[in-house]
Amino acid sequence: PRAEPVESWQGDWQRPEQDIFFFDNHNHAFFFWCWGVKTRRFPAGLPLVHVDQHKDTRSPITALSVNGWEELTLDEAFCYTNNVLNVGNFIPPALNLGIFSGVRQVDREEDFQLDFESDFVLDIDLDIFSPEMEYIPHELKVCKLKAWACRARFITVATSPFFMDQGSAIRI
Repeated sequence: PRAEPVESWQGDWQRPEQDIFFFDNHNHAFFFWCWGVKTRRFPAGLPLVHVDQHKDTRSPITALSVNGWEELTLDEAFCYTNNVLNVGNFIPPALNLGIFSGVRQVDREEDFQLDFESDFVLDIDLDIFSPEMEYIPHELKVCKLKAWACRARFITVATSPFFMDQGSAIRI
């Protein structure tokens, strides 16, 4: 698999007040979103821009027993993330809690032509760079992700060990 060197991401695409979290399995994004909204790093109700080879919108087997993100403790979010959620079902609970107003899936070449306003949360799964996704030009993905990262309020990035070679993910 081809991976762009780390230098391709270096530059002035990150803002100092911006939080960026890197982790392995994509369901961990749920905990960081809960932390972000509870600590007011971003306001509830922003749209989520979800860049991923997969939709991740299946429903979890067990729903949360709270009515909104305000009622959810970080301990509960942590346990739910690690004991109930998986890499394919972590977006619906965030929508149900009101953390996000909606989700925009980016998983096709034409989606990389979109522009987003300055208030959104950017969620990147590096499996968008996997060999199966090479039909989308690498430089287009890097260029658009840099542009979106400049405008995002909060960013989560999954290295996805089940779907992406971790050496390649880390280099990207």
